[in-house]
Amino acid sequence: MEQQLTIWIALTTVAVVIQAGILVALYVSVRKSSARMEAIMSDLHKRTAPILDSTQSIVVDSRPKIEAITDNLLAASSSIKSQVERLDATVSDAVDRTRLQIIRADDLVTRTMDRVEETTDVVHNTVISPVRQMAGLVTGLTTGIGAFFGRRAGAQREDSPQDEEMFI
Repeated sequence: MEQQLTIWIALTTVAVVIQAGILVALYVSVRKSSARMEAIMSDLHKRTAPILDSTQSIVVDSRPKIEAITDNLLAASSSIKSQVERLDATVSDAVDRTRLQIIRADDLVTRTMDRVEETTDVVHNTVISPVRQMAGLVTGLTTGIGAFFGRRAGAQREDSPQDEEMFI
């Protein structure tokens, strides 16, 4: 059994040595990769540093200008809002006044039409009816006088216009 124990110890030793070799190889590989990454990062930093610096200077230089633009936009927005509110109030006032004037004009036209109708009725009752009555009387008198004088004239003249009118 002693021999088996020695074999197992030898095998364990070989396994530990192999693991140590693998760990050393991993360590060397990681160091190389780390060195390459540092070189790449250093190169990347060298390339991007000027861009980042100029970008930062642009942002720093632009900040007051952007703040001024923002302040101007806020002031313009406030001014436009107040102007629109005043315009809305003016338009509303104009619409209200126009509506009131239309109502007044409608009332005026309605009253005028009522008065025209009343005046027409008054004229009809006071002027036209008596004129028609007078015209009827005058027509009746004219017809009566014409008939009275027409018979005498008709007896003297044979072809009177009344005979022709009756004939036609």
